[in-house]
Amino acid sequence: MHWFTQLFLLALGLGVALQAWLLWRHRRHVWAHRDQVPAAFSGAISLQEHQKAADYTIARIRLAGFELALGAMLLLAWTLGGGLGWLSRLWQNTGLDPLPGGTAFILSVFLIMGLLDIPTAAWRTFVLEARFGFNRTTPARFMTDLLLQTLLLLAIGGPLAWVLLWVMGSVGPLWWLAAWAVWVGFILLMTWAYPTLIAPLFNRFKPLDDPELRRRIQQLLARCGFTSKGIFVMDGSRRSSHGNAYFTGLGKSKRIVFFDTLLESLSADEMEAVLAHELGHFKKKHVLQRMVTMSLASLAGLALLGWLYQQTWFYAALGVDRPSDAAALMLFLLVIPVFGQFLQPLSAWLMRRQEFEADDYAIKRTSPEAMIQALVKLYRENASTLTPDPLYSAFHDSHPPAPVRIGHISTRTSTPHA
Repeated sequence: MHWFTQLFLLALGLGVALQAWLLWRHRRHVWAHRDQVPAAFSGAISLQEHQKAADYTIARIRLAGFELALGAMLLLAWTLGGGLGWLSRLWQNTGLDPLPGGTAFILSVFLIMGLLDIPTAAWRTFVLEARFGFNRTTPARFMTDLLLQTLLLLAIGGPLAWVLLWVMGSVGPLWWLAAWAVWVGFILLMTWAYPTLIAPLFNRFKPLDDPELRRRIQQLLARCGFTSKGIFVMDGSRRSSHGNAYFTGLGKSKRIVFFDTLLESLSADEMEAVLAHELGHFKKKHVLQRMVTMSLASLAGLALLGWLYQQTWFYAALGVDRPSDAAALMLFLLVIPVFGQFLQPLSAWLMRRQEFEADDYAIKRTSPEAMIQALVKLYRENASTLTPDPLYSAFHDSHPPAPVRIGHISTRTSTPHA
């Protein structure tokens, strides 16, 4: 067995074992604290709500465990099992030139992956989410979303794959640098285009029609020196009762989006606090930092691919007997997460630190009490557990656990925890 095959299997095995152990710890910890609301939240969250959050978390853990095992088996089938090699040969035997044939190969891999994901996605939506009262998606809407996603893959992913393969085959030894420029440009284009061209295909957006709330938000934006193309309400309730808010867009296309479910549950003071937190991410340049980090990571990855795709052992060790640019690209996309997963704690730590900074920004410009109340409501209504396993949380969670986050806000004010 080739040394890289051994390394791949070792990393995959260690990763699956680590993730399974973390899920087991998380489930045990949540279950052990299921029958008692943390003291800091006893006045805001009932035992019944706390137990619902615990049961919802445990159900998601079970599904995550299944997906972990299934994902590992499918990855082995694609690689050492010969799936990619077979599909690559199939397209090469059609007689198509490498560029259209390679593009078709890449698209077909993603289409097959999407088909294989449908059963678990349907289970998550129509069984797990429905069991806890969150799902509002109909089968017709579910299938429509799948169709739209497939069409977008073909319309956007096809040209991107074509350009990347052309760069790999035509630019020369430093093709990976040109490919990186293409990738960064693509991300910037999608960030700009998403609010106005893509998101409206899936949801309806309408301007916020609450005059008082709109006035308060505009005053907050003015105090923070932030400009936006608009404040919109998204019909998130068509698919789920979960609430959220986000910024999207780039430059003058930036817009503020509230889920309609969020407007139904939060007061004006609480909405203002949530928005101030999101503004904090922009004012602290977290969005820019994440884009720079992602760009540098992709540059390093493409540089590595620029070396690997020249090595015949890279293909043979992963079950592909006919080297090609398209096969190299797909192998890399499938295999790199196996090794990259061990950096998750660092990424999660950096993102949690940014959440603390955004909270600090928010409570200096709005009511800390409203911020805490909004967070408690969001944790309660989204059935987010108040008692995650600390090690699991450190490895996976981009947001601090509820007690830690609210305790952090409380230390900066005279407000008690809940």
